[in-house]
Amino acid sequence: MIVVAGPTASGKSALAAGLAAAADGVVINADSMQVYRDVPTLTARPTEQEERGVPHRLYGFLEPDADFSVFKWVRAAANEIQKARESGKTPVVVGGTGFYLQTLINGISPVPQADEAVRRAVRDECETLGFDRFLADFQKKDPAFSFTDPQRVLRAAEVLAQTGKSVTYWQSLPYEKAVEADFFCILTDPPRAELYGRCDRRFDRMMQSAAVDEVRTLLAKNPPPDSLILKAVGVREIAAFLNGIITRDEAADHARQMTRNYAKRQITWFKHRFCADCVVSDAKSPDALTDALHFLE
Repeated sequence: MIVVAGPTASGKSALAAGLAAAADGVVINADSMQVYRDVPTLTARPTEQEERGVPHRLYGFLEPDADFSVFKWVRAAANEIQKARESGKTPVVVGGTGFYLQTLINGISPVPQADEAVRRAVRDECETLGFDRFLADFQKKDPAFSFTDPQRVLRAAEVLAQTGKSVTYWQSLPYEKAVEADFFCILTDPPRAELYGRCDRRFDRMMQSAAVDEVRTLLAKNPPPDSLILKAVGVREIAAFLNGIITRDEAADHARQMTRNYAKRQITWFKHRFCADCVVSDAKSPDALTDALHFLE
């Protein structure tokens, strides 16, 4: 199968769609924000017209309160990959969430998922105690776990409550793969200045389009504070504008900077952790298509 990775605004979605069209393929999303349905513009999801050109899967199917993780994504992606194979189509997986792609290609430790009752009990306890006290209590229960990121702490607490064993034990076990395949990995890597300019221009178009209305609709659903979609670049800034805390221009300026910062983090991640068979500075170049089709022969 084909994997297309790269930072935001690097042209990878259009490249993946072009590859899928040429290889009779199916585009499968590997972006942790594009799985949510309420903010298609703000998360730069493919448009309805683009999705009609070739089949697209795992886009915009979750509500903001849905609990989603890399484990759930890789199972969903494996299912879509299997269906593509059964129908004789080429899976083209595309996204900027490096951990998703790394898990698909290399596998992941078999960390059990907590059931809903355990998950809810852990989060209720955190809300009652406050995160700082919850973290201090958890560090006594599981001193082997060293992270303090709230999302990671909650996941680790769920695993401990569910299994009685530290998440570090499960992470020490051999990796398991959801999909066995030969991967042809493409990295879109435009020049830094060009990429940052694209980030700025794209966010300006988002603000002129539906981004503000999308965030208004999202907030009206009262998503839980730990909802992943609230971490999407631009949501916090537009929410602050809607609440009268900052001006529209201030929201746009800050979100543009956050987008560039996010792109920089992605570039660093892919540089060190993604083994690309083909690197393209211009996603419209025919090189990636030629190499991918040769791989598929």
